[in-house]
Amino acid sequence: MNLPYLIASIRQQLQSVIVGKQQEIDACIACLLAGGHLLIEDVPGVGKTTLAQALARTFGLAFSRVQFTSDLMPSDLSGVSVFARTSERFVFHQGPLFTQVLLADEINRASPKTQSALLEAMEERQVSVDGETHALPVPFFVIATQNPLDQSGTNTLPESQLDRFLMRVSLGYPDRASERQLLGGADRRAQLAHLPGLLSAEQLRQLQDAVQAVHAAPALLDYLQDLIDATRKGSWFVQGLSPRAGMAVLRAAKAQAFLEGRDFVAPDDLRRVLPFTVAHRLVPAVDSGRTALQQVEALLRAVKLP
Repeated sequence: MNLPYLIASIRQQLQSVIVGKQQEIDACIACLLAGGHLLIEDVPGVGKTTLAQALARTFGLAFSRVQFTSDLMPSDLSGVSVFARTSERFVFHQGPLFTQVLLADEINRASPKTQSALLEAMEERQVSVDGETHALPVPFFVIATQNPLDQSGTNTLPESQLDRFLMRVSLGYPDRASERQLLGGADRRAQLAHLPGLLSAEQLRQLQDAVQAVHAAPALLDYLQDLIDATRKGSWFVQGLSPRAGMAVLRAAKAQAFLEGRDFVAPDDLRRVLPFTVAHRLVPAVDSGRTALQQVEALLRAVKLP
């Protein structure tokens, strides 16, 4: 496996669909290589669903797309047990959760009850129905899109649900040159059907193993702990980061270092992934006057390198 060529091919293919968003695309790639779930949040029409579908196709994984709505039920995701007269027993019929990539489109339009149905699947890679546990395919990713909470018909994702997403990415509007390329080129959604899978599930597993093997020096871990401690002290946030969040940051930083062709994590890797991995987990202090993302960026400027 020619790793530099493979990584370059993945980047190039995704950038041909989502134009002018290299940093966000790298974050999405790093998220999946780290084995995490991905939340893409932004206003409608900027390419959230297109990016999610492009990721699934590029990584060569089977996927299901579910449009989350207010009347969606948990059983619509996990499946149901139906009584079969021929065998005189209940037979479980799998729902769309039983795939390698679940595209949860507009996840915050579903009710809290349906949102919570994903918790077990995202954390344990299994679902429980009628007292029986069913394992999900390997690998299993949730790539969810979310509209801003100030739009009508949305329900806030609970903190426990947000914590299951390794990273949150916002695309934002394209710059003028990128938008002109979109206006003058082929329809991006039409391109999706022609995207080849560049990886197999086994190759993805090998890449994930390589990511886990990336070295994090003690000094780097000291810097990570300084950042985590800073979120727990002073008046930055209502509550600080948990140990699980700290481990998530490290996983993402290892994946970012791997994308850059290094076998060790540099401080810049931590700084690059931190906003994507922790801003959705934190609530800024009431009197800060900043969003969570702005507060994280301010914290990065305040905490010095060891």
